[in-house]
Amino acid sequence: MLIPEVVRTEVSEATHLYPFLTQILDADWIKTDRSDDVELIVAHARYTARLASGRKNLGECGVLALAEVRHQIAIIDDRVAREAGEEYGVEIKGTLALMCDGIRQGMLTVPLVSRIADDLLATEYRLPLRPGQFESWARDEGWI
Repeated sequence: MLIPEVVRTEVSEATHLYPFLTQILDADWIKTDRSDDVELIVAHARYTARLASGRKNLGECGVLALAEVRHQIAIIDDRVAREAGEEYGVEIKGTLALMCDGIRQGMLTVPLVSRIADDLLATEYRLPLRPGQFESWARDEGWI
């Protein structure tokens, strides 16, 4: 998995509130793209002009720019950011969809993803369900 440097910075800055996030920084399967090529800078500037407010949404801007330029799938949950990416042809997938893919492929389990969803909700992450509801929600949606 490739993440833009701005996302790595956001995660790093949040570790004092959520120490478990250090696992993301230490994961050997997550690589940080520190590119400074013009195409990436231009795409990032375009998304920043549209989505950013101060430091808010900079991670989404970085993810969208990286996905657009590198022809990757962007994992984005924010509706406005998703719409912006889709306008530029970026393939978008949400966090829950990604985790449900993992369940269907046998890489993740329902109990594990349920705990992850609950942990995300505990950090004020917005999901279309409440704690303890992942399995019923995912089955109702036909995702698992």
